[in-house]
Amino acid sequence: MAPTRPAPGRATAGKPATRAPRTPERPVIAVKGLWTEFDGHVVHRGLDMEVDAGEILALVGGSGSGKTTLLRQMVGLERPSRGSVEVFGFNLRQAPTAIRAKIRKRWGVLFQEGALYSALPVYDNLALPLRELRAFDEDFIRDLVLLKLDMVDIERRHADRMPSELSGGMVKRVALARALVLEPELLFLDEPTAGLDPDRSESFVTLLASLRERLELTVVMVTHDLDTLVSLADRVAVLFMGELITMGTVPEVVRVDHPFIHNFFGGERGQRALSVLGPVALAGN
Repeated sequence: MAPTRPAPGRATAGKPATRAPRTPERPVIAVKGLWTEFDGHVVHRGLDMEVDAGEILALVGGSGSGKTTLLRQMVGLERPSRGSVEVFGFNLRQAPTAIRAKIRKRWGVLFQEGALYSALPVYDNLALPLRELRAFDEDFIRDLVLLKLDMVDIERRHADRMPSELSGGMVKRVALARALVLEPELLFLDEPTAGLDPDRSESFVTLLASLRERLELTVVMVTHDLDTLVSLADRVAVLFMGELITMGTVPEVVRVDHPFIHNFFGGERGQRALSVLGPVALAGN
């Protein structure tokens, strides 16, 4: 089944569009004929997908479906066995080193556990990427670090604290601030609300939605959290057994008749998450 591709900003049932439709010359990310194999085990089988400017695309799938591996390939941490991943129009596998370095400055990454440097305080975790550029003086770096902490609702008095002294929610917010410190156009999120209690998860989703609008970000996120998915995603790409089952808005995806989609969205938790969109019927119901 060919994936459906609504225009960015298109409204979904019960969820109004959050931005005007955009028609970029090319997609921000284009995955073409991607195959991934590890020691004879096939992870991806000929994936094709595109991520449009200004949208939030959620990657979902069961354990071993290859969603995190795909995210890592989009940020150049792993290479596909065949096919290509293009970001901002450049093939990450073929682009010269200098071009890849420039592309990386245009995205930010929030890893599942935050991946803060444990030996550095909050302030230096954010300052490090700026210092590595060797383009800014310390006064400018200080202003920008404090601005980003303000942006994610971390009080400035926490700038000297070590990561081990932070709560799980604070680690996520500091890691998000670091991902945003170079003013990226593209943001990658790996299970952004994993490990957070419901209140902190809801607060973090609200923060992400606000930042997406204020900064006009394009976002790709891996998530298994249905509330996060329904609240944030413009489109959903469903991976199963190494293949792309379908790709579209949540109401479009749930109408696809497939066992994984039934199991993922059909339980009590899934139905509760879907209820905010109004009447949404699973295929076969």
